[in-house]
Parts: sequence; C-alpha cells; structure tokens
Amino acid sequence: MDVVFRLADRISVLVKGEVICTDLPQAVRANPIVRDAYLGESV
Repeated sequence: MDVVFRLADRISVLVKGEVICTDLPQAVRANPIVRDAYLGESV
C-alpha cells in the first residue's frame, strides 16, 4: 500500500463495489471511514 500512497495523485477506495472515498493520499490515509473499513478501527 505504501507504493500506492507514494505514487498516486488521488486515490479512490472501494468497499463492496461502492466508492467510499476519493481524495489526496494523505486525506485517504487519515479518513476515519477508510480506516474503519480496512483496519477494523471503530470511529
């Protein structure tokens, strides 16, 4: 994943085929919805 965050200008995150976030890499990494979906952290 670090390669994607270093190379991409914008990232879209999908969960079950639905886009839940499209933003700059730093914002995607900090997004609580993305973190919950991929890391299992509660918001």
